[in-house]
Amino acid sequence: MSNISNPFGQVLVALVTPFTADGEVDWPAVEKHIDDCVSAGADGIVVTGTTGETSTLTDPEKLKLVEVGKSVAAGRAKIITGGGSNETAHAIQLYKASEKAGADGVMIVTPYYNKPTQAGVLTHFRMIADATDLPVILYDIPGRTGIPIKYETLLRAAKHPNIVAVKDAKGDFAEVSRVINQTDLLYFSGDDANVLPHLSIGASGLIGVTANIVSAPYRTMIDAVNAGDLHTATAAHKMLEPLVRAVMTHVPGTVAAKYILHGLGRISSPRVRLPLVGPEDSEAALIEDELSHVGDIPGLDLSRFRPDRNAAAGGALPKVHGTTR
Repeated sequence: MSNISNPFGQVLVALVTPFTADGEVDWPAVEKHIDDCVSAGADGIVVTGTTGETSTLTDPEKLKLVEVGKSVAAGRAKIITGGGSNETAHAIQLYKASEKAGADGVMIVTPYYNKPTQAGVLTHFRMIADATDLPVILYDIPGRTGIPIKYETLLRAAKHPNIVAVKDAKGDFAEVSRVINQTDLLYFSGDDANVLPHLSIGASGLIGVTANIVSAPYRTMIDAVNAGDLHTATAAHKMLEPLVRAVMTHVPGTVAAKYILHGLGRISSPRVRLPLVGPEDSEAALIEDELSHVGDIPGLDLSRFRPDRNAAAGGALPKVHGTTR
């Protein structure tokens, strides 16, 4: 692991944003869900990330999620604001406001859609990091943004005093090892199926979707890795594998996580915002089949799971959405 201290925690939840059936943020459900995650062992909460549907949240909603997260966590967990923008000026504005709202850190996604060169990517990161005093996580997810953060760019970005970590959803383990060996960057696994492999080569923690549903086994895995207990860490990985498959395989992780959380009675609605839609019947059946293979997991009682495909059908538009600016 890196020689620098970790300001984010190790078990971080990529938080879903609960909505009402008509697509508005369900603030009581947000509060309850954050409290559930922290109480179950998470020491970091990433609001407004990919899983939180950042691309369809308004800026006021993003800032309120930070404020609510800080209030609910009450010092028990760090609150990191995710997302960002493919417009550097807008990203700077948003992260400055997030810092004022109480965020403990920021996670900057690689600029998407406009496909800048690596020089543009680096400039984007540096200018945002210059504009905040908060520690920064770079989010490397080329499957969604269209471009990776290349090895050479990571080495150059690591020289900025505020850029201290990477969330890796690229899955290039050789590159992760190389960057860990040559920088002090903290690494967070951004792929639920690869948490233990990432940890085994020096990652500092995880930012997980499946952790919305259950955090305790990830806490067990992290504590075991910290103690050098591979047997216990591997047992936690095996325990989680069918649940991870249910969440991450058949539909976007946000959609599956909300479907399962609603079936467990932990959020009021499984709705996602358009253009995301809930699972079709065939997809819901696959998720349910995967859940049938999940064994006993501390903190998870699947006997309470009551799927509601009608509630999940389609997607929703909020009554007043506005722009993200």
